Amino acid sequence: MYLTKEVKAEIFAKHGETAANTGKAEGQIALFTFRINHLTEHLKKNRHDFNTERSLVKLVGKRRSLLDYLKKTEINRYREIIKELNIRK
Repeated sequence: MYLTKEVKAEIFAKHGETAANTGKAEGQIALFTFRINHLTEHLKKNRHDFNTERSLVKLVGKRRSLLDYLKKTEINRYREIIKELNIRK
């Protein structure tokens, strides 16, 4: 499995201040980004895997919603996470 407890804890520790702080928007965005990157690589090899494609679209939508929330509430945190994860241009 590509997403173990240790990998999740590492992502949340890096982006959510502590490994136990799984509710912070930055940690969730970072986790979604990790999963999106993994699914994108999978779809490059398996073009006809439509269930995975649907999951990818749903994940991108969830990440977009969290990013919109951050943009609305705290623009500086939004800019930091965008820069850190290289999501935009």
